[in-house]
Amino acid sequence: MPGRFFFTDPVSDLSDTLGVPAGTVDNEPARQNIAPSQEIIVFDGVLKRMRWGIVPVGRVNARGRPVMEQIINARSETVFDKSAFDGVGRAVIPVNGWYEWTGEKRKKTAWRIAPKGGGFLYFAAITDVWTAPGGLQVPQVAAVTCEPNADVAPIHHRMGVLLRREDMDVWLGDDLGAAKALMVPWPAGRLSIEEAVGVNWGEP
Repeated sequence: MPGRFFFTDPVSDLSDTLGVPAGTVDNEPARQNIAPSQEIIVFDGVLKRMRWGIVPVGRVNARGRPVMEQIINARSETVFDKSAFDGVGRAVIPVNGWYEWTGEKRKKTAWRIAPKGGGFLYFAAITDVWTAPGGLQVPQVAAVTCEPNADVAPIHHRMGVLLRREDMDVWLGDDLGAAKALMVPWPAGRLSIEEAVGVNWGEP
């Protein structure tokens, strides 16, 4: 499941692909290392920026206890059933790919995962708004995850739910049942996985 993203193509390529204006994200630079808590480009009908990671202030679990940890990924099996996610919206996170790690601590290998042939991947996501101290409202987003496909299974036990361009309107639409049906592993053979080298993990 994505722990870091990368977005390296020009935003104009994304806006052309989606057929929407770049709007407020037109000056987004190439980013090799997007970490949780940073802003990321999100599509919910328009392109905008949201904070990656939902701060669950006021959200409680099924036992009525506060959810404490920041949510960067939400499990597809429970995301629309858990009380902690009541009232969330839906969006898409468009990126050029993501990273996973294998191995032991201090000996981990980073893997770069991207679509074969290049272009964008579209992660199904949920959204929320956090009212920060002082009343500032911060739009937030978390990726939705599912079981891995055969490409990803050797390096991780989860992967993000990926959407075809033609299914994005369904994910963003009002039919929750139709949206749930999209939360399945990406077909095998469509991803390129290679060792990530030359990435500065300390900087976005």
